[in-house]
Amino acid sequence: MDFLPIFIDIKNRNCLVVGGGDVAARKVVLLSRAGARITLVSPQLGAELAGQVQEAVRNPAGEGEIIYRSEAFHPDHLDDVVLVIAATDDPETNRKVSEIANQRHIPVNVVDNPALCSFIMPAIIDRSPVLIAVSSGGTSPVLARLLRARLETTIPMAYGRLAAYAGDFRERVKRHLSQPGRRRRFWERALQGPFAEMVFAGKDQEARKYLERSLENESHGVTQEQLQGEVYLVGAGPGDPELLTFRAMRLMQQADVVVYDRLVSPEILDMVRRDAPRIYAGKERSKHTMPQESINELLVRLAKEGKRVLRLKGGDPFIFGRGGEEIETLSAEHIPFQVVPGITAANGAASYAGIPLTHRDYAQSCVFVTGHLKDGSVNLDWPMLARPNQTIVVYMGLVGLAVLCRQLILHGLPATTPAAIVQQGTTHKQRVLTGSLTTLPDLTASAHLTPPTLIIIGEVVKLHQKLAWFEPEKDLPAGQSAAAANSEQA
Repeated sequence: MDFLPIFIDIKNRNCLVVGGGDVAARKVVLLSRAGARITLVSPQLGAELAGQVQEAVRNPAGEGEIIYRSEAFHPDHLDDVVLVIAATDDPETNRKVSEIANQRHIPVNVVDNPALCSFIMPAIIDRSPVLIAVSSGGTSPVLARLLRARLETTIPMAYGRLAAYAGDFRERVKRHLSQPGRRRRFWERALQGPFAEMVFAGKDQEARKYLERSLENESHGVTQEQLQGEVYLVGAGPGDPELLTFRAMRLMQQADVVVYDRLVSPEILDMVRRDAPRIYAGKERSKHTMPQESINELLVRLAKEGKRVLRLKGGDPFIFGRGGEEIETLSAEHIPFQVVPGITAANGAASYAGIPLTHRDYAQSCVFVTGHLKDGSVNLDWPMLARPNQTIVVYMGLVGLAVLCRQLILHGLPATTPAAIVQQGTTHKQRVLTGSLTTLPDLTASAHLTPPTLIIIGEVVKLHQKLAWFEPEKDLPAGQSAAAANSEQA
């Protein structure tokens, strides 16, 4: 171990930063967040640092005090300083700061020069009061930042609140559970179970009550986790696994059982906890492997068995995903649940097709509708949909496409209104056909498209050829782009 990783309390203590450029500005921000009183020494300041100094003058009650001295470094600047950072572009000045600081036994960091440092600055994951520092010992700062970026995606921001709760309850738990082994096991269960999930979901009052009940139950040898499970209603997005949220990824890894729909891609299912049983709920048009009422009952039963249930739905669970019906049942049965939004198909498919849903020149509003009702009919508010200067996005509209286009024309939209259909948007099998209200039904039939599809109607469709950027993985004729191969203009 080349360096001893330590954390220094510099709150309301004097620290010195020598330098006036962008690097010095980043160090000032870091020291300010830790509450230091900062003396900044440099003959001149860059725009960013000058702004920070002005903000500190305007807002003296903000993070960290900053005193600016417009002069060259002098040894007297180190008087009463507990930490110093040299960030100038003058090697001689940096060497001088390091030399004098070391003589006075003051911790010193010279940016990008480990040989002159008595301490180095790690890459930091800040979940205060939890802090994680990543360092390469000065050998590769870029690698340290890459590792930090990877950790940022796996550690929820709410870990800070979780740590604060644990701190608040620490003495109470210690009084209640005198044996260190029992305390350790209690906290292991709490910090990995429903209590933690309540904190992550922002259910602070429920989390506090849950922890209090857990302490009471502990004396009877019954853990709260044994009493009740939880349901995670998670939006899996439109297909591309990289569009999953951080929270979705975390819950997918800790679920005990998974109930998933047909629109959840195999690539996303592969990211679920490997040993969790999977239950297929189907949900194709007019062909449901499991009726919605049965799904609702299944979620309740699994949760009452004490399981953490991942209800994985394509797109977003609250946009034509019947997620509201499922949590109504859970709420009636007093089953804890949390909802994780997903990127809905409209956003994902339109973005990957290069079709902005709103545009200053073409559409100032956007309407989402479903292409079939519960009884299989297509009965929409046609006058509302046929208004100009808006984009219409139709979910589950493939079967009723001809009816849809015909009714929009009958209710006032020009027959030449641009229209597009996107099959399996955001995936490597994506196909995009563009035409008009008149031509799109025949184009779609000729292309033999199959669900899942999304229909986009409006002037914004004109932008597809210009803005299409995503190229699905497929064999194309020499010299032909995926956008051209997958698009047909009427």
